[in-house]
Amino acid sequence: MDLMLLDKVAIVTGASKGIGMAVTEALADEGALVVAAARGISSLQGLQNVTAVAIDLSDRSAPAELVQRALDKYGRVDVLVNNIGGLRIGLDGFLTLTDSDFQWALEMNFFTTLRASRAALPAMVQQGSGAIVNIASVNSFFQPDGSTIEYGAAKAAVVNLTKSLAQEFGSQGIRVNAVSPGPVSTDLWLGEGGVAETVATARGTDACTARDSIVEGMGGIATGRFTTPEDVANLVALLASPRTSNVTGANYLIDGGLIKTT
Repeated sequence: MDLMLLDKVAIVTGASKGIGMAVTEALADEGALVVAAARGISSLQGLQNVTAVAIDLSDRSAPAELVQRALDKYGRVDVLVNNIGGLRIGLDGFLTLTDSDFQWALEMNFFTTLRASRAALPAMVQQGSGAIVNIASVNSFFQPDGSTIEYGAAKAAVVNLTKSLAQEFGSQGIRVNAVSPGPVSTDLWLGEGGVAETVATARGTDACTARDSIVEGMGGIATGRFTTPEDVANLVALLASPRTSNVTGANYLIDGGLIKTT
């Protein structure tokens, strides 16, 4: 199916690896002109239809600067994918968490999304069209334990923002949706210092055993595998596409059947 993204201008944040890289490649493969942002951009060099921008989006002024870079180069913004985020695994319980821990999670996961959306929306309003896709998480409503409580709170704020913006800007031709992955085969889960390794160290076991134990504790994944970044990217590309022109304010799960209820 042609997703009708040829020559559409798309901004992707956190684009250098994992979900962000997969989304960048998926949109570029569909013919979109992708402005791909990350702190390190070596992995993005040489990709066709991709303009790599080295930028630290945790800086308050950076999201607006990124959007302006896209506008200066192409004169419009058709798609914004707010993918950047971060997670610090804490295994010692809620009472060990400080205001700073929650502030960091909100800055990395919510305010980056808020600021980039605020920067992109005026151009979308002016052109009368646009699509924003926010990467949230099943942790926005599902907490099997307290190890990701601040991350879950920040992602819940992302989902709430998604629905609010969809209502306000829907009549102006702008769609805003969220994608909530479960466990994804990225460094966040499986890499050095990721969830599996952190839990394994705390329990005195290996990362594979820890990973399987975590998934079992959450009730298991019906498909028997983690979601891949490419799985998420395919869904994001569809939501960015005019093919889903009457889909807005939705939060799509992609978790292999981890969540058993609706």
